[in-house]
Amino acid sequence: MSEDGIEISEDEYPELEAVAAIQRGLHAFNQEMGGPYDREPVTLLARDQAGEVRGGLLGLTYWNWLFIDWLWLAPEQRGKGLGAALLARAEAIARRRDCTDAYTDTFDFQAPGFWRRAGYEEFGRLNGMPPGHARIWFRKKL
Repeated sequence: MSEDGIEISEDEYPELEAVAAIQRGLHAFNQEMGGPYDREPVTLLARDQAGEVRGGLLGLTYWNWLFIDWLWLAPEQRGKGLGAALLARAEAIARRRDCTDAYTDTFDFQAPGFWRRAGYEEFGRLNGMPPGHARIWFRKKL
């Protein structure tokens, strides 16, 4: 225990309130330093005729940026333009929310060529994550 009575502990299954306290604290600090960011989700789903999700995009808009966190397509849906359609729709939502830029990250075994074809430029790379591969960050002016 430290002099001020703070104890550090590991917690493999933290209570939701503990996680929320960390999130609230960081969000408050970020907004104090960078201004309000009006975080809004971007959720797009691609469903087949039976209503099954066959792809989708999950992201956020904040501080005039679109962050694309997840873009996934079922294997049989790849290469048909569905990913490009999801991305275009997300970018349109972001523009309506006054976003000027977008960013994402991917792995070299996922689809870096997809992002380049969509006009995204690489701005960062972490080689060896996972071993033998790289994590790549992309950005685009909207």
